[in-house]
Amino acid sequence: AWSIERPPGDTAGCTFCHTSSEERCSTCHQRHQFDPKVARRAEQCKTCHWGKDHRDWEAYDIGLHGVVYQVNKWKPEQFDFSKKLSDADYVGPTCQYCRMRGGHHNVQRFGTVYTSMGMSMADRGAPIWNEKRDRWVSVCDDCHSPRFAREQLQALDEAVKDAGLKYRETFKVAEDLLVDGVLDPMPKDLCPDWSGQHLWSLKIGAYHDGEAYGGKTGESGEFRMSNCTDVERLCFESVGYFQTYIYKGMAHGSWNDATYSDGSFGMDRWLVNVKQNASRARRLATLEKKVGITWQPEEFWKTGEWLDELTVPYIVKNHPGKTIFDLCPDPGWLDTHHAPAE
Repeated sequence: AWSIERPPGDTAGCTFCHTSSEERCSTCHQRHQFDPKVARRAEQCKTCHWGKDHRDWEAYDIGLHGVVYQVNKWKPEQFDFSKKLSDADYVGPTCQYCRMRGGHHNVQRFGTVYTSMGMSMADRGAPIWNEKRDRWVSVCDDCHSPRFAREQLQALDEAVKDAGLKYRETFKVAEDLLVDGVLDPMPKDLCPDWSGQHLWSLKIGAYHDGEAYGGKTGESGEFRMSNCTDVERLCFESVGYFQTYIYKGMAHGSWNDATYSDGSFGMDRWLVNVKQNASRARRLATLEKKVGITWQPEEFWKTGEWLDELTVPYIVKNHPGKTIFDLCPDPGWLDTHHAPAE
């Protein structure tokens, strides 16, 4: 969704990894140097796994494990990359050592989707997550005790719970502005989102429950990173960037990253910004009502950034009343859209 809403040249960083590199041997092994000794080094993951919304490399690199790796990686007696991962005797873990244990290429065995440990208030005692946690501990206890490993997972849980509290408050402030009709601009005043709809971008999934959000019950909003209110963008960055820093930092042993580097401190700041935005919007609305001003949103909101270069104006012009989901009844990869519940 983030790539579609902007022109191709503006999202080269997205498409480089998500289209040209996924599920290919040359992603990790390199076409001109197909050498397992190279693919076993942590830097090989850095090409894709870094950045604001998937801060894996940064969290690892400045965490304790990453420091051990950086100061010892050129010493064969400490990191012998000629050995298979299953036989390796490393002084510290690399990405590959943990994720591809025993040389297994299914990295998802030791990976987590965001809902399992980091980005949502999931039931961490549920069997599927419990099994994955046991698997994590089985890797950690190569060097640490199982008790120590489980304490780190508990620390991760507590940090994520705190982050969730901050985000829910941030979201509620923004949602109240929308419901009270003082969000500037409201969804109806914007150009259509990348799917051709006028739904509030933060109402994701089939749980629209009122016209205030735009659209009908069961229709889903779509993430916007452009042509949206400052409040919406701050909410998005709070959960998409800063809560990710917290999760990734705690999961990679980079507590500093989880706290200072726009982690918990960043979420604090964005919550303050959203509250200040809300306070200013409500004061203005009160004053306008008192002096009889009927505010009309600026015209530039209806055109939007990049609109002439995207699919949306084609849909609006040639298929009035339709969305991309009407035109693509089996959208496949467009899995952010959810059909109404029965």
